[in-house]
Amino acid sequence: MDPLLRLVIVTTLSFLAGSLPTAVIISRRFFGFDIRERGSGNMGSTNAFRVLGVKWGLLVQVIDITKGVLAVTVIAYLFQGEPIPFPNNTPFEDITLIRVICGIAAVMGHIWSPWVGFRGGKGINTAAGMLLGVAPVEVAVIFSIFVITVAISGYVSLGSILAAMALPTTMAVRYNVFHVPIEGYHTIVLMLIGLSLLVIYAHRQNIQRLLEGKENKFEHLRLVNILKKGKP
Repeated sequence: MDPLLRLVIVTTLSFLAGSLPTAVIISRRFFGFDIRERGSGNMGSTNAFRVLGVKWGLLVQVIDITKGVLAVTVIAYLFQGEPIPFPNNTPFEDITLIRVICGIAAVMGHIWSPWVGFRGGKGINTAAGMLLGVAPVEVAVIFSIFVITVAISGYVSLGSILAAMALPTTMAVRYNVFHVPIEGYHTIVLMLIGLSLLVIYAHRQNIQRLLEGKENKFEHLRLVNILKKGKP
């Protein structure tokens, strides 16, 4: 098979895997309504937690993360053994570059899902799944930032935005300050910046609501309220 055609196929498959509208399917199948008509109107896991409850919200989150993992650990390897159809001027092996391309395609599929009029979720969970296979240390750091932010503020969107900003920053600090050897740093950090900007762009309406003080807050996730509930 022509390498360019195979690249188109794996990229398309990754996009379609990411585009699966998990929360919409679950809300319609098990609850009889479209989740986009409830809560914030978003089909991401945050709105699923809010509208469908913890159990179903967790299921949506796990599936959305799995979409990113699937793109970089299964679909991308359909290209293995083929010559890359363009000059690879990065320090990565061809298959590593293909994995990154497939991961980004999956995130784009989640944000612009063709099954729901090209208006999908924010891409955070799918991006996290992609990064688990590409930059696991960065995932651990941004997950911690997300949890701490939500525990203090109650804003899931703020946690997601700060985590996205911390993604390339964490890698830059590891490489330039702590001198951790990261293969292909100068290439992958640019890709992470692009991914970060994509996720932040998907949260543009949340940013506007945060600035206006109108963003939905999960008070039950704030640490101060959790501690209050735990007191006898």
